[in-house]
Amino acid sequence: MCGIAGFLDRSNHRSPDSFRDSVAAMTDAISHRGPDDSGAWIDGDSGIALGHRRLSIIDLSAEGHQPMVSRSGDLIIIYNGEIYNFKDLRNNLETLGYRFRGHSDTEVMLAGFEQWGVEASLRRFNGMFALAMWDRRDRVLYLARDRVGKKPLYYGWAGDTLLFGSELKALRAHPAFRSGIDRNALALYLRFGYIPAPYTIYENIRKLPAATWLAIRAGDRGANADPVPYWSAREAAEAGLRNPIRDYDTAIGELDLLLRSSVGLRMIADVPLGAFLSGGIDSSLVVSLMQALSSRPVKTFCIGFREQTHNEADHARAVARHLGTDHTELTLTPDQALDVVPRLPHMFDEPFADSSQIPTFLVSELARRQVTVSLSGDGGDELFGGYTAYQSCSRFYEKYGWMPAGLRSATGQLLRAVPQPLWNRLMPNGGSMPPGARLHRLANTFAAQTQETVYMSLMSFWEDPGALVKRAAEPPTPFTRAGSSEIPEFFEKMMLIDSLVYLPDDILVKVDRASMAVSLEARGPLLDYRVLEFAWRVPREFKVRNGKGKWILRDLLSRYVPVEMIDRPKSGFAVPIHQWLRGPLRDWAEDLLDAGRIRREGILNPAPIRQTWSEHLSGCNWSHRLWAVLMFESWLEGTKTPIPASVTAVRS
Repeated sequence: MCGIAGFLDRSNHRSPDSFRDSVAAMTDAISHRGPDDSGAWIDGDSGIALGHRRLSIIDLSAEGHQPMVSRSGDLIIIYNGEIYNFKDLRNNLETLGYRFRGHSDTEVMLAGFEQWGVEASLRRFNGMFALAMWDRRDRVLYLARDRVGKKPLYYGWAGDTLLFGSELKALRAHPAFRSGIDRNALALYLRFGYIPAPYTIYENIRKLPAATWLAIRAGDRGANADPVPYWSAREAAEAGLRNPIRDYDTAIGELDLLLRSSVGLRMIADVPLGAFLSGGIDSSLVVSLMQALSSRPVKTFCIGFREQTHNEADHARAVARHLGTDHTELTLTPDQALDVVPRLPHMFDEPFADSSQIPTFLVSELARRQVTVSLSGDGGDELFGGYTAYQSCSRFYEKYGWMPAGLRSATGQLLRAVPQPLWNRLMPNGGSMPPGARLHRLANTFAAQTQETVYMSLMSFWEDPGALVKRAAEPPTPFTRAGSSEIPEFFEKMMLIDSLVYLPDDILVKVDRASMAVSLEARGPLLDYRVLEFAWRVPREFKVRNGKGKWILRDLLSRYVPVEMIDRPKSGFAVPIHQWLRGPLRDWAEDLLDAGRIRREGILNPAPIRQTWSEHLSGCNWSHRLWAVLMFESWLEGTKTPIPASVTAVRS
């Protein structure tokens, strides 16, 4: 695992010394991604600079140093990630006459690009990666990203200079970087709690979408090239649904073999390796397979909370004891968790409001004390129907989807015509959300014209972020592209949308930033593209039974762990943000949500924010909405947002 950064300067004012200083500043900004080694490759005549920070995982020798030059001398690569099938690819290339200096996957990638070309090689790679490669013969810069989007890659123009890197802080470190806030992307953020690709918080800076590559020619001053897909999750879903596995025993047998292969590939490392273990289905299955493939106890890591409503440590401990792993557990006090909050803006570089970012960082920090690589169970919910929202949204659509669009819209308008305060007075408050807010959210759902926008409405933090962000209009996302796939069923459509948006832009961003902040490589066996393609061939009735998602994963896990250890409601990896905002974080939040402050910034409308804050303090649970605003305001203030001293004095 590593960090990459660089630039392509098309101006006529080039200095090798300034190039070296600039690329060094960019890689220094992401030194946490690669503390073991650094390097740079510069061609001032062509205007290219490539920088690298290395976290040594495979081939710890100098032969794994980057930037790396191909055997022909034509290709120079910087790369972040792992190619898990590199040994098979190496064998193939050796039969074609290639001879390798070292044992790194990076050298295999370069040989593959020379032998098969860029796109054909990308299709052969099974791994997680983001790369930049310079072809000095043709003077072309290539950028590419893995199929699922596990490894990040940002890029954008700053005048005549194309900047690119693993994190936004690397781009900001270049002296040419100038960019304002993209208010349209900010509106998307306040809706979802994250910014979907290709957008970022900055104007003119983009995320390279998953499963795409991009080619930029040094002398081409015309229109910018568009990313080119080499694989499609949408097409994989459509193909899988057209060719389902009809027999359950066949499906679970194939899944067992496939996951054993995926886990085994991700256990290849020249450094200590372990796994995150929450005690849930996905992580327990990954650890079970690791232990079955290992000759010694697997190191597993879990954190727990004093608040029992958010604590899964007991379940993880029981699974670890049954499997015989070398288990490490840390029970957190509130001040340990709250101490992470000031670090979040710098860690994530742009506003990010998934509060499980806190425990994800803490379990990564715990694991890094003993290992350099840790496997996780990410992906099970999106691929095997694990989220309860899939079933609840399906039930909603079954109940009301028959209504003509005009009737649904009229129903929504009627519900919205009554102001929220009046609904609150007319109806009893039977939950954490006020009756008026609940009915207005239902009104938005009724008004949605497509299955995609129904799901978007139900998943939104703020239902109308356009009213919150001044002079903003939400750009399109997979939620708003109706009819863009051949998938007719709402359940499968929600899973696909999550695979395209929520998984890469929330879950994988969270895991990458939290783990790399402590120089830990996180690997996800369930996100092997072969598992993803297989999962779409598994019929829904094999995924959901008796109201329980991930049925086939549960059934497979029962071969390794007693059912009673895992048969419980899904609880997620959450922290009690709603309580903290009324307690130890209240003063910090009050300062960031001050109406005068927000008004002076000129970006957000303070009125709905203050109303939401008041309702939350009165007992409603608006933690998701408020955390989104707080993470934006904290990011806006800078990467060193102060937390009141009283927070660090919280008693457990």
